[in-house]
Amino acid sequence: MDMMKKTVTVKEDQLACTMGSGSLRVLATPAVVALMENAAAALAQEILDNEMLTTVGTMIAIEHTSPTPTGAEVTAEAKLISQDGRTFRFEVAAYDKKGEIAKGTHTRVSVKAEKFQAKADGKFDEV
Repeated sequence: MDMMKKTVTVKEDQLACTMGSGSLRVLATPAVVALMENAAAALAQEILDNEMLTTVGTMIAIEHTSPTPTGAEVTAEAKLISQDGRTFRFEVAAYDKKGEIAKGTHTRVSVKAEKFQAKADGKFDEV
């Protein structure tokens, strides 16, 4: 499979005024980004097919071009455009019933989950 879709209904906690990314009651750009990342992460995990490995997002560039109100359904899709070793590159897009609301690109890198988490957890340990 080279495409994954994720759908949500826009809720209060995803609004720009709630997330602090704006003052309006519309789907926040960070929420759109999270939904697109979620679709890409799910697709990458399916491709990896190894529970000891996961992926982490390393880059995302999107244009959020259309507002979406509370209660609307939004679908994000991620399409794998290349895989080079541990690096996965995706085209991502999001839609509501009126059409495209955002599009862009996203990069994820596979890591050993336990090792990566231990590195993060120990980051500020004093010697």
